[in-house]
Amino acid sequence: MDVVDRDLWNSLHPDVAGKILKCLDDPGDIVRASSVSRAWREFVISNGVSKHLCLRLFPQLSSITRVVDTGNKQQHKCSDVGCSRCAELEQLKLEHRVFASLYRGLTSSEVVECLLDALGASSTDNYPKESVDNTLEPRDRIGRMASYWSSSGQSNPDVSERLTYELVPESWVITEINIQPFQAFFQAHSPIYSAKAVRFRMGYRKWRDYDEILKEEEEDGDFSNSCRGLPFDDEDFVWTYTSKEFPMAQENRLQNFKLPEPVLFTGGFVQIELLGRVQRQELDGLFYIRVAYVQIIGRPLALVFHITPLEPSGTYSMMFNPAADYWRPRDYPYELTHNPRHGANA
Repeated sequence: MDVVDRDLWNSLHPDVAGKILKCLDDPGDIVRASSVSRAWREFVISNGVSKHLCLRLFPQLSSITRVVDTGNKQQHKCSDVGCSRCAELEQLKLEHRVFASLYRGLTSSEVVECLLDALGASSTDNYPKESVDNTLEPRDRIGRMASYWSSSGQSNPDVSERLTYELVPESWVITEINIQPFQAFFQAHSPIYSAKAVRFRMGYRKWRDYDEILKEEEEDGDFSNSCRGLPFDDEDFVWTYTSKEFPMAQENRLQNFKLPEPVLFTGGFVQIELLGRVQRQELDGLFYIRVAYVQIIGRPLALVFHITPLEPSGTYSMMFNPAADYWRPRDYPYELTHNPRHGANA
């Protein structure tokens, strides 16, 4: 083993050896490399190989600037005595352990629906009958009543709309968003009111007591400034991720928009931008966008991790609690099951 170690370190420049190890794309290979010898393990840790693998799969992790192990008292003790070298080594060991566990959690948890509530829409034609709340319902009609959200009418087909949703309080790895345009079966020729394209934004909301605002409006019976289903101030949000544009088909089916790469975020809010209009309503000659159903699919982060934004820097802090039950069952409002409206590709 010593011969192998000497050959490795003597024949390769440390930077070259580090780049080779960072080409590993299987965490099992990283574990095996760390097990070769103490020298190999120290080299893997000092080069941040586990962290590099996570960053390659989830670039958003580069915004994590602080990692804390809540169960590692030695970490805090080492920092307190001012031993900078000791603190640096302990931090590298911590990041190696945490990011190896994080990779496992990000790639092996169950896939579920993570949408909790519809927060608002940039416009609504007939509130509450055509509220964005209707897009939480998989069926496009309930009994004889149609279930959908409708924008206000526009003479300009390039006017876009926004639908904003709140996710189940977790850190999520979002993999896809599915949308079904609404087909107005009660209108002549049953037109489909799709958008030309869609784009997705994810992030967190700046503090504002929306629950109090909504409670006051419900008591007064005045929803003129409601934050639920009607226009709201988009500046109340900080969007940390914006997707590319996806073309939407003018078809009555649940259209699948798979993200180019899984998106890890902890902010709790997703905004769907509906870009452009294709269908004019015969009754008034105006263009509308109407959506029957929205589905957001992702993987929850394991309970041992807790990620929080650090304002105003836009970076994140990650707490690692190894004492937590890694795979404790969660009570999600919707578990992903077979849905006849799910699975059609856009």
